[in-house]
Amino acid sequence: MHTDQTVPGSHATPPLPRFLIAVLPVVAVAVAGSLVTQPNIPTWYAGLAKPGFSPPNWLFAPVWTMLYAMMAYALWRILSLPRSTPGRTGAIVIFFVQLALNSAWSFAFFGAQSPLLGLVVIAALIVAILSTIAAFWKLDRVAALLFVPYLAWVCFATLLNGAIWQLNG
Repeated sequence: MHTDQTVPGSHATPPLPRFLIAVLPVVAVAVAGSLVTQPNIPTWYAGLAKPGFSPPNWLFAPVWTMLYAMMAYALWRILSLPRSTPGRTGAIVIFFVQLALNSAWSFAFFGAQSPLLGLVVIAALIVAILSTIAAFWKLDRVAALLFVPYLAWVCFATLLNGAIWQLNG
């Protein structure tokens, strides 16, 4: 007879792999986004007409740093659950889908210099964030709530993206 300690999949992801899985992909997305965004801010982005509610450029880095940290911590919490927890694997997959879409937005909007393509990606990102919140809510409400500021910021970014597209299209 097996105890819970010996049943395969009953343990949480061990601390070091948990840290690496939670933090490294988020950092990679942040760095990749920054690498494609930064060169375009003083050039292409500076030349765009922007709505009056557009925040100053300096605000984006601290806000995204905080949001990325919250995302990584939320995933850390989910990875802390036993592997056999129903819904855990699906929630992790959904997390990585939203993270990929987060990265894709930077490449669409700044890399391709396309506010329209950015709007398409960010609409999918909102759906993925909502799906992540729903999946996390069933497992760990704190992890789900950590995504609420991110959802709010992305909704604001969607309005900004849409206004930029409208003003420049």
